[in-house]
Amino acid sequence: MSSTTGAGGLHKIVVLNPKGGSGKTTLATNLASFYAQRGSPPTLVDCDPQGFCLRWLEKRPADRPAIHGMKGDGEGLYASALLTLKGHPDSSVMIIDLPAAIPYERLHAFTYVADSILLPIQPSAIDIHAGTRFIAELLLDAQLDRNERRLAIVANRVKERTKSFSMLMRFLTSLRIPMIASLRDSQNFVYAADQGLGICEMPPHRVKNDLAQLNAIVSWLDNRRQLAIARAASRDAQSPSFQDGGPVTYSGEAGGEVGAGVEVEAD
Repeated sequence: MSSTTGAGGLHKIVVLNPKGGSGKTTLATNLASFYAQRGSPPTLVDCDPQGFCLRWLEKRPADRPAIHGMKGDGEGLYASALLTLKGHPDSSVMIIDLPAAIPYERLHAFTYVADSILLPIQPSAIDIHAGTRFIAELLLDAQLDRNERRLAIVANRVKERTKSFSMLMRFLTSLRIPMIASLRDSQNFVYAADQGLGICEMPPHRVKNDLAQLNAIVSWLDNRRQLAIARAASRDAQSPSFQDGGPVTYSGEAGGEVGAGVEVEAD
């Protein structure tokens, strides 16, 4: 099944995993802050009823690059998901953070419109088992074409040289789906989230290893975007935007100095 990407080369990135606590929001918010730092404000769509992404945006300091937030748990969003989605007019990237246990028809809709799909998985037996079943559902039930290479895995909260990490690597080796990055089990992500920031906005010497992995994810996404733009050039149809109101820009309240009063893990 092909993505329905079209409008203006907007790159739609879907972050999903049916298991709660897999790190979807951490990945989505760090990608949003990275793209905001690099260029035009991305649109961050929070489909989780608990609204963690929007809460993160509300904490975001006013002096940080803007990110457009959109609430995505209304029926209007899902009704329009099979259409060509639009973000904010000045966004070139849309990041969609899906909730856990998303119903099949909604999962099918979002995988259909996605240009890139990121699946964060933690190195534990439970997470690997859940990930195996979910990937099978994507390939069989949602008819995701493995040859399109739209799906990539991000290992999350990793402690290397452990049995659980070795188990995850054996699992990934058995798949024909790339693992594009391995995010450490680091307090850097915890601190950044509490401040409404991404790790790319923290002191570089503290996040060097973490930032290298985030760069690897973005590099893969950039390659995916070029493919999406090429496909968009051949499409003329353009569909309406979300029905749940327009995107809202969050600048947050002015925050204190990064790192003040909080010990951050050093590399």
